[in-house]
Amino acid sequence: MAQVSLRKVVKYYDDVEAVSAIDLDIADKEFVVLVGPSGCGKSTTLRMIAGLEEITDGEIAVDGEVVNDVPPKDRDMAMVFQNYALYPHMTVYQNMSFGLRLKHYPKDEIEKRVQEAARILDIKELLDRKPRQLSGGQRQRVAMGRAIVRNPKVFLFDEPLSNLDAKLRVQMRTEIKRVHQKVRTTTVYVTHDQVEAMTLADRVVVMNKGKIEQIGAPNFLYHSPATRFVAGFIGSPSMNFIPCKLEQAGEGLNVRLSDTIAFAVPAERVQRYRSAAGRELTFGVRPEHVTEAKVNGAKNLATFDAGVEVVEPMGNETMVFFSIGATEVCARTDPNAGAKVGSNLKMAAHLDHMHLIDNATGQVL
Repeated sequence: MAQVSLRKVVKYYDDVEAVSAIDLDIADKEFVVLVGPSGCGKSTTLRMIAGLEEITDGEIAVDGEVVNDVPPKDRDMAMVFQNYALYPHMTVYQNMSFGLRLKHYPKDEIEKRVQEAARILDIKELLDRKPRQLSGGQRQRVAMGRAIVRNPKVFLFDEPLSNLDAKLRVQMRTEIKRVHQKVRTTTVYVTHDQVEAMTLADRVVVMNKGKIEQIGAPNFLYHSPATRFVAGFIGSPSMNFIPCKLEQAGEGLNVRLSDTIAFAVPAERVQRYRSAAGRELTFGVRPEHVTEAKVNGAKNLATFDAGVEVVEPMGNETMVFFSIGATEVCARTDPNAGAKVGSNLKMAAHLDHMHLIDNATGQVL
């Protein structure tokens, strides 16, 4: 097993900075997911850890030993790619054992490792089949099995589920998590899908434009984003962002969203926000924290009337869309709340979960 450390790692392609002086420590046995939009530098970072890309500056260390000049084959890392890269003329057994045979492992050791990996991945009955006889999900398990049999220090996954359909992606997410619980190997996983990141990771690294925006446990990032980018990227549907002004109201503060809608800032947050009084900001709140108004004794609820514009029934919940000023807002409501297009619905914003964002810096106050 291994600890992986990146220190001020930079990657340039000609004059384009793809990765900008990032620092990251990945603990032994930890499952870390790099997530972000296309072009944010996450796959480049993974490939630099693997040794498939040279770094422009900085250091990558495994267990304290700098590996900048160590070739990929000597880093003791196993990579699972987006395309499974299986040999079509070989059986599943031969594909999984290929790397071990190249290194001249004894036959009984190869047999033991392949059978154990096949048991973990529940593909023992597929060992005699060729890749063309397998489904996409089964091929992905074989690719994972080929990595597992090597017993590497680090597993590297580069968007391994992006070629699968939606239902199979959900299934394979569960499989990957189950495998990690059985084979406690340090894992670095790259995806653009924030749902994958949230469900798989011990810690999530959110990247944007070659920089790390925030690192943290999934729930921490969800409830305590540091920037507008993280707040908007993590969560589905995305967080609502509404232009607002922070106003002095006696000893307290109000957040004014429109001529008719202003919320009193919870007393425990007044001191935190006081220095921003009088400024134009952005009010952020997730759809599940804007609901139909109900009498349930919850603290710090601000009620208001909303003109319903779009209703999306989801079965277990109903998404309701309305406007505050020129901004569309999404709310999660109970299917029995009675939301109808063209009607008014009394809504409640849960202000314990509000975020105020500095428009100039993008930082959450």
